[in-house]
Amino acid sequence: MAMAQHKTQTAGIIDGKAIAKKLRESIKRHVDVLIEDHKIMPGLAVVLVGDDPASAIYVNNKEKAAKAAGMRSFVHRLPKNTSQDGLLTLIRELNADKKVHGILVQMPLPKHMRESAATVLKALNPAKDVDGLHVENMGRLMADMPGLVPCTPMGCVILLKTLVPNLTGLHAVVIGRSHLVGKPVAQLLLRENSTVTVCHSRTHNIAHLAREADIIIAAVGKPNLVKADWVKPGAIVIDVGINRLDDGSLTGDVDFDAVSKVASHITPVPGGVGPMTIACLLGNTVAAACRQNELTVPHIG
Repeated sequence: MAMAQHKTQTAGIIDGKAIAKKLRESIKRHVDVLIEDHKIMPGLAVVLVGDDPASAIYVNNKEKAAKAAGMRSFVHRLPKNTSQDGLLTLIRELNADKKVHGILVQMPLPKHMRESAATVLKALNPAKDVDGLHVENMGRLMADMPGLVPCTPMGCVILLKTLVPNLTGLHAVVIGRSHLVGKPVAQLLLRENSTVTVCHSRTHNIAHLAREADIIIAAVGKPNLVKADWVKPGAIVIDVGINRLDDGSLTGDVDFDAVSKVASHITPVPGGVGPMTIACLLGNTVAAACRQNELTVPHIG
């Protein structure tokens, strides 16, 4: 697919809300089958420590989405002063609870526990780690083995494949190398036989590298970092960034208005990648429930 042949135009908007809605509908059908044929109701446990407003909204959204998909939802809201030992005790209980197939600890943790994040993730049963961030699941992704994949990267690839079902040979530039998005999305693109370049804060000439890309995925947390002259005409741009400006509005890592005049397709912020993250979390919960009961994992997305 020669994406560079597209003429300059206003980019098509990749409607993450609509695509996520279809994905959630598919997931619900799989949940219905698990309940009806196997008497298994997937259960998702979400743990929130503290009272961060944004985190509270995310947790509420996940609870509603799980219930709408026909799943059990277990939400544990712990006080801000919860100790590491207290949190780890809860995780051990959830690991042992057969009604809970997926566990997610909402990040970020309160300041006094920030250094505990790695310990908390390590304490999760990898088979229930529906965020896909346990070192075992990250290793399985690297080794191209079955496992639970981080939700946002999975959502990015599903969005891409709604436009280009076969990503073989396309050059993807990933801007950002975080464990949450940059590294895992690069691995997923390699699975799709794309050629992948990962850029980060120490990369020289990022703009030049980005201009060679058929696909740009921006995930660094810097408002409007990616400019129009970073983008090859006809490229697909996936903006993972969510940045709150001084006026309270949200913007991504991509200069949306300018890049829209160059790219063939672009995700908005909000309404692009975000809805896919929750849908993929539900998909991971279904996959976890199937594996824990030695059932075939259905294809979702």
